[in-house]
Amino acid sequence: MKFDTVIIGAGPGGYVCAIRLAQLGKKVLIIEKNKLGGECLNYGCIPSKALIFASHLYDKIKKAEAFGVETSGLHFNIDKLQSFRSGLVSKLNQGIGFLLKQNKVEVLLGEAKFITPQRVSVQTAIGIQEAEATSFVLATGSSSIQIPGFEFDGESVIGSKEALELGQRPLSPVPQSLLVLGGGVIGLELGTYFSKLGTKVTVVEMMNQLLPGVDKECVAVVERDLKKRGVEILTSSKAKKLEKNGGVGSATLGSATLRLTVETQAGEKVLEGDKLLVTIGRKANTQNLGLETIGVKLTEKGFVAVNSEGQTSHPHIYAIGDMTGQPLLAHKASHDGICVAENIANQKARKSKPISWAIFTDPEIAGVGLTQAEAEAQGKKVKVGKFPFLALGRSLALSEPEGFTKIIADEKTHEILGAFIVGAHASDLISEAALAVTHHLKLEDLAETIHPHPTLPEALMEAAEAALGKAIHIPNRPSS
Repeated sequence: MKFDTVIIGAGPGGYVCAIRLAQLGKKVLIIEKNKLGGECLNYGCIPSKALIFASHLYDKIKKAEAFGVETSGLHFNIDKLQSFRSGLVSKLNQGIGFLLKQNKVEVLLGEAKFITPQRVSVQTAIGIQEAEATSFVLATGSSSIQIPGFEFDGESVIGSKEALELGQRPLSPVPQSLLVLGGGVIGLELGTYFSKLGTKVTVVEMMNQLLPGVDKECVAVVERDLKKRGVEILTSSKAKKLEKNGGVGSATLGSATLRLTVETQAGEKVLEGDKLLVTIGRKANTQNLGLETIGVKLTEKGFVAVNSEGQTSHPHIYAIGDMTGQPLLAHKASHDGICVAENIANQKARKSKPISWAIFTDPEIAGVGLTQAEAEAQGKKVKVGKFPFLALGRSLALSEPEGFTKIIADEKTHEILGAFIVGAHASDLISEAALAVTHHLKLEDLAETIHPHPTLPEALMEAAEAALGKAIHIPNRPSS
């Protein structure tokens, strides 16, 4: 089989790249060893957000008496939720298949491996097939990192994939207690989900704060909410030993399945739980592709090294998405896919853009662009505008007053350099800020844009006004 481009991996980077290449007149083959949509659609972004929304709705209903909504006999049916999750994933799988077919992209299910820099063999269900191409795109994504002594067993020690399926099978009920190793995005999102279902959650994080690298003020709001929910948080702590029921020392476990020994700043501590969710990071899926055979270079951390055009050490082989390193985000992979497709087709290269991000905790956190510290490290003098949701009418009407918006701008030009939000619907609100940062808008542009009232996006307008010293609904801070 001969093609203009062969893409290995049909996740949010690969299938988007394939469609854009086909739109640009290329003959394209996409190879996928598992399911269309990749990790994001099948085991990550989409199903996790469905579960998180359901638990948030359940949590809100339990507190709805304040709004006059009185309920009795409220029950969470995990079987129905899991049925919804699997149906949603199936529907989106079919949707991607339809889009690929409509754009005349050929799909081959199997595992690809390079024989030469221009040819791959594909192990399919019916045997080995080979494909040649002028160019290739690596889009196989990433997978959970496992560490010795805490390997996944699919039952008591699990990763995010297994966590999303808890409650789906009769033998895998929602745990009464859950230990989470890793206080990053995945650990906190899933930890929040389970805590709302009544699970006793304990989070162990090696760094000195949850969500390492995220604005500390934003993280503080989320941490406060987690503690209110009864989530135990251990930062600056390292897991040392895991004992499973039936193993050494299990006689003292009682009804718990696991015993986790943790080294904390206050000394050694033993935690007990039904399951251990390990979310300590992700690694590029470069194994079994034959990259070492053809000499594709990797970085020190095992990601595929690429230049600004997405090319690897072989100029006709490109890599996109999680394979190329941080940030490991589906929308970054999709943008990479479009850029690489246009580069392959000799279209005008797109300029790099700031990548917005969102964390679906409760409350949510979202951001785009430079933090104050990052801007100052670049030698910039900045203005910072901050507006609390507690002063926003819509937030109070929703009974979700936690959090704030923060805008960082250049002191001299007033160009908006970054924005960060913690609070209700932060994931939706950040797009307006992303537009402002991407297109180099100024504080005045945002402050003078008339926002409908009462709405949550008013918080961005108010934060811009606060940065200009023109706040109406909060006291203005003295100019420095």
